[in-house]
Amino acid sequence: MGRGMRAGKKSGGKAKKDNMQAQMAQLQAMQKQMEAAQAEIEEKQAEATAGGGAVSVTVNGKHEIVNISIRPDACDPDDVEMLEDLILVAANEAFRQIEEISQSEMSKVTGGMGLPPGMF
Repeated sequence: MGRGMRAGKKSGGKAKKDNMQAQMAQLQAMQKQMEAAQAEIEEKQAEATAGGGAVSVTVNGKHEIVNISIRPDACDPDDVEMLEDLILVAANEAFRQIEEISQSEMSKVTGGMGLPPGMF
């Protein structure tokens, strides 16, 4: 046996339990921070345009489209396909922006934990 060790005694039992409790407290605090961040993200909005501003789409942090604005000169009855494309481009860009905002806000909470992308 090593110096200072007694048979049948486990070293660090209380310290290990205290460490686990501290980790659990940290995880619970982080969970609350993440919930607060998620609520804040849901209130944010991102707007994107396409066709030089002919079409504008706004989405919120819940990934819902909250507004679509179309300039009258973008409405060509002979080219509906172009308008559809402009709406798609603007909507996809707005969703990309809100996802970037979401990732940025969550990384502030998770810090350098190295969590996989999209986990939160």
